[in-house]
Amino acid sequence: MVSSRAGWSARHDGAAMITIRRARPSDAPGIGDVHVASWRSTYAGVLPEPVLTGLSAPRQAGYYDRVIRSGGGVHVAVASGADAAPESGTRVVGFVTARRRRGALAEGEIETLYVLDDFRERGLGRQLLRAAAAHLAAHGCNSVFLWVLADNPARWFYERMGGRHVADGTVGVGGIPVAQAAYRWEPIDPLVG
Repeated sequence: MVSSRAGWSARHDGAAMITIRRARPSDAPGIGDVHVASWRSTYAGVLPEPVLTGLSAPRQAGYYDRVIRSGGGVHVAVASGADAAPESGTRVVGFVTARRRRGALAEGEIETLYVLDDFRERGLGRQLLRAAAAHLAAHGCNSVFLWVLADNPARWFYERMGGRHVADGTVGVGGIPVAQAAYRWEPIDPLVG
C-alpha cells in the first residue's frame, strides 16, 4: 500500500496500480459502466431480468456527471498500468457515493458502492467505504448508514466492516418490492480509520 495526495493507492504487480480519489466529471462514463456491470452480475436472479437488461451505462453516466458537478461525495477506484483501458491509460473499476441525510437512520448515507467482479478481493470496497466515511466526517457527520438488498451476496462485507444491522425495509425495483437491510456505523470514527 502506498499513500498519495490523491488518496489510497495499491500496486498489485509491477505494472498495475489502483488509486482511490475524488471523482471528476471525466470519470462519469466509467462510473456508469461499473454501475451497470455490477448490477447485472450481482443482482442476476435477484432482480427481474427486464430491470437488468434495461440498464443504460450512458444514462447512469449522465446521472453521476450531475452528482459530481454538484459537489457530491463521489470517489472512484481507478486502475492504471496493466489494468487500464488502452485508449486512456486509466479505468474506473469501482466507486462509492455518499451524502448528508437529515432525519434518517444516521447523519450521512452511503448511497452506492460497486466494484467490478475482476477487482474484488483486493481491498477496494473497504478503501472506497473509508473514503466515503472520511468525506462525510469532514462534512460534520458523526454517523453513517447504508441500505443493501437483503439478497445481495456481498451483504456480509458490511458486517465485517463493523456495520450494525439496524433496520429492515423494502424498496421498489422494476415495480416489485425488494427486501433490504440497513447497516449503521455510530460513531463514524472507526470506519474512517
